[in-house]
Amino acid sequence: MAESRTIHGFHAVTARIRQNADSVLELYVDTSRHDGRARDLLKLAEDNGVRIVQVDGKRLDGMAGNASHQGVVARVDATRRVIHLDDVLDTLNEPPLLLVLDGVQDPHNLGACLRSADAFGVHAVIAPKDRAVGLNATVEKVACGAAETVPYITVTNLARTLRELKERDIWVVGADSEAGNHLTNFYHSDALAMVLGAEGEGLRRLTKETCDQLVSIPMRGAVSSLNVSVSAGIFLYEARSQRVAPPAEYGAHGLGE
Repeated sequence: MAESRTIHGFHAVTARIRQNADSVLELYVDTSRHDGRARDLLKLAEDNGVRIVQVDGKRLDGMAGNASHQGVVARVDATRRVIHLDDVLDTLNEPPLLLVLDGVQDPHNLGACLRSADAFGVHAVIAPKDRAVGLNATVEKVACGAAETVPYITVTNLARTLRELKERDIWVVGADSEAGNHLTNFYHSDALAMVLGAEGEGLRRLTKETCDQLVSIPMRGAVSSLNVSVSAGIFLYEARSQRVAPPAEYGAHGLGE
């Protein structure tokens, strides 16, 4: 029998069936769900040959660890296809846009970061294998399907990976609340990796030292920092918008004059 794990929630389960139906071993649905959303999911599962099991809510509670499952839990193959960074970079037809997360531990933050990565066309999210949450059922639920669309690549040595990115002429920019250079004065429309740190701690020292440049988000209010997933959305929006319409006031080498 294949090694398995569970995912839950309509977005996560629907995305998994659409993206990789063969990996869905069984779909468990609350017998009390007869609404249109449940019917659509059941039809999608039937059309893709997924085995459907009707169960009561109490059993689903146990399967999902009492998380909010919305009456839907899927048992999926836990052996995800290993994706290597080179596999992503070697097949792109535009300059890479990467999101690097230096030790994000909260699954809700990781899920939200994946949603932002999907929204702004990030080619891959990179994270260390250790001291990071990794993909789990909560992450996939919060990501609302983005965990299936954005390659999530774990690496053993993050600093070494950043150096390898630099060898590929990818500009590595770290988010640091104390950096003197503000995001509003930053411009780079070529290959780019945005690096954000863990909740509360920010970038680790070696990660910070490995970055080509550090950039901060100018803060106007009383708070001194933002949640990592909020910061990711802001940085990625700016990076993507600059590729679409580079501001004329910036110089050609990355910083405003």
